Amino acid sequence: MVMEHDESSTSSSSLPQQKQSASSSSSLLHDVLGSATAGIISRLVTHPLDTVKARLQAPPLPSSASSGSYASYRGPIDALVSTYRNEGIRSLYGGFGAVIVGGTPGTVLYLTGYAFFRDTFSSLVSDWDGSNNSSSSSSSKPTLTQFQEFSVHFSSGMLAEAVTCIIYVPVDVVKERMQVQRRERSLTSNTNGRPNNKPQLYQYKGSWDALQQIIRTEGMKGIYRGYGATLASFGPFSALYFVFYERCKTISKQILQGKSANNSNVERLEDGDLPLHYLVACSAGAGAVSSWLTSPLDMAKLRLQVQRGQVAANTSYNTSNTQQYRGMFDCLHAAYRKGELFRGAGARVLHFAPATTVTMTAYEKCRSLFADAL
Repeated sequence: MVMEHDESSTSSSSLPQQKQSASSSSSLLHDVLGSATAGIISRLVTHPLDTVKARLQAPPLPSSASSGSYASYRGPIDALVSTYRNEGIRSLYGGFGAVIVGGTPGTVLYLTGYAFFRDTFSSLVSDWDGSNNSSSSSSSKPTLTQFQEFSVHFSSGMLAEAVTCIIYVPVDVVKERMQVQRRERSLTSNTNGRPNNKPQLYQYKGSWDALQQIIRTEGMKGIYRGYGATLASFGPFSALYFVFYERCKTISKQILQGKSANNSNVERLEDGDLPLHYLVACSAGAGAVSSWLTSPLDMAKLRLQVQRGQVAANTSYNTSNTQQYRGMFDCLHAAYRKGELFRGAGARVLHFAPATTVTMTAYEKCRSLFADAL
């Protein structure tokens, strides 16, 4: 009888663990499917805006071999219209293949990684802070102070970006060189249609050809040499974005439920249950503010990547009239002296605000949809 009682007790105690494990596996599957779908939809919609941003931030090139003037766009709209009119829709989607092939797994790793770090750090902070243990047991999520929430979301966003950059950096290098090369190619002919004497810096037939050429001329270091600059650019963006985004969602829940800021019942409303216009407002606002604040870092990162490609592709190219940067700080300092520190910031906001809106809204809704369907 004792044996039977012990066995039944052991079996009963294992049931919650099995249910928790199954729930965790299902949640991970929903995160993966939701983030993959969201990544594809977002890239398809916003890639032309990303191309415009890259061309505005890239270092200016001489408009002709005999002239010291520089060809430039008057703004994001002018860049979008001019690129479409002169080079066609394919130019606006330069590097799109690399983004879909490499960017989709990157988006999955990014969003699931952030969710993992956020939940893990929240539990660790709650367990470490004994004052929150009682409130955490009665709520689906640990109750944290505003400072603890800021620390958890900021560090989770930074770590998620650090891991994802292993995939994102090669994709970003190929994508941006594909986007910028169209602009350089269009400047190799004068107004009469005759070729200029200015050498063409590099020309790729497609994303795969660009990857092969970069590896052949620069080695694997050429693919990952911009890891530090990319992390320095997108790390703060991701950290700030999730701080703003999570806070906006919490405020939205408080508005909908009419609860005070200290009421833990606010967390009972799931993210996917927020109305669409609330999710749009949260993601768009967070994306716009964080992308504008980190625009100088993104501009410096892009210019360093383009400069490495120019030097590697044509070592005989005369760079006497072109600014050469020794590093990210030097690039930022040079841009500050020229008044170009926030050059392309408007285009970056125009790209990231819709991109983060589409990505996060689709992610929250698709994850909720898969959770109900599966």
